[in-house]
Amino acid sequence: MKRQTPPQTYRVKSFGCQMNVYDGERMGELLSARGIRPAAEGEEADLVVLNTCHIREKAAEKVYSDIGRLKKEDGSKPLIAVAGCVAQAEGEEIMARAPAVSMVVGPQAYHRLPEMLDRAVKGERATDTDMPAIAKFDALPQRKKRAPNAFLTVQEGCDKFCTYCVVPYTRGAEISRPFSDLGEEARRLVEAGAKEITLLGQNVNAWSGEDDKGRAVGLSGLICALAEIDGLERIRYTTSHPNDMEDDLIAAHGEVDKLMPYLHLPVQAGSDRVLKAMNRQHTAESYLKLLERFRAARPDIALSGDFIVGFPGESEAEFEETLSLVDEVRYAHAFSFKYSPRPGTPAATMENQLPREVMDERLQRLQARLNRDQLAFNEASVGQTCTVLVERKGKHPGQWLGKSPWLQSVWFEGDAAIGDIVTVELAEAGPNSMRGLLMENALA
Repeated sequence: MKRQTPPQTYRVKSFGCQMNVYDGERMGELLSARGIRPAAEGEEADLVVLNTCHIREKAAEKVYSDIGRLKKEDGSKPLIAVAGCVAQAEGEEIMARAPAVSMVVGPQAYHRLPEMLDRAVKGERATDTDMPAIAKFDALPQRKKRAPNAFLTVQEGCDKFCTYCVVPYTRGAEISRPFSDLGEEARRLVEAGAKEITLLGQNVNAWSGEDDKGRAVGLSGLICALAEIDGLERIRYTTSHPNDMEDDLIAAHGEVDKLMPYLHLPVQAGSDRVLKAMNRQHTAESYLKLLERFRAARPDIALSGDFIVGFPGESEAEFEETLSLVDEVRYAHAFSFKYSPRPGTPAATMENQLPREVMDERLQRLQARLNRDQLAFNEASVGQTCTVLVERKGKHPGQWLGKSPWLQSVWFEGDAAIGDIVTVELAEAGPNSMRGLLMENALA
């Protein structure tokens, strides 16, 4: 490649999970620390980072399509970096197929992006898909994000090896960040304006470490410590695995006021045979018993889950078991997907891959039930008074948008500002949001 002019502007486009959003923010901070500014909306960027997600269907092909669309008005291309899980999985293949790409960097190596950029400016192409044990966090700049809510990655990687999932191969083994580092980063986020922090991990409840007194603690211990930070008003965590759910974390939902009454706990299917084929290591019954314990600890908890329909060999009767589980749980929110084979995973080579039309029809039926229950949860909330963290302005003058403790989107009108925590009465329910009435003396 030819020598390039050093970029003055950048844009990071993140796809997929919240951990990718966090990683995208951190890559932006790395670039900003080098004096490169984020491109304004509508402005062409000199450097584009595609922060990819392998969970997307045909994820690799979509990356190449995204690369092909990156052109400036004069027909030239910006410097292009491909980061994230597709970068980790494809590596040198991206370099071979996409000559316009200057840098390919995996999710455990993106702290080296500035060094790779220096090489790209000289006309060199570089790939880095090493997976060092959390070394990147020590190399990242201090957090400066100013927003009412923030993500904080506490754990990365996965040891579960679900047969449909590429995460163990693209993110590596489970690793927990040190307790002291997390406390320091959380305090800096609060100092920068964060009122709510969401703790992130592929299996976030697998986090473990030693507190400042040398005692072994799990995620509940970390939550309790973070709850002591003045100015931090709300704590959430995602995504959890049923097999890593400890008694003290369940109890924390009833004991820690700042821990919001919301739990995202993927089940994936309601059939024990399908769960075993997925290597999920839990049963439908053990999952339901876990939810009972959470509801006993926090009766108003909102439950969320993940589902995969059309896993290889799933029969109609087994799919009906998933519907039955949904009917029993009555989720406040859920994510559902058609099974899609990921290269290199055991499920991709299993027999009895289901036809697309079967998966389409099942997904529609499942989503109809999930949508029914989400609306019912919202309707049951009408008349309740709760706090809302104001996140942004609405479409109309004087309108504001924020989140309830149960992660419902709430809009209201009145005097407020981004970052305020206000008290509203939930007055009207829709399938995806609630209308709130701002109470007198609403500022919490």
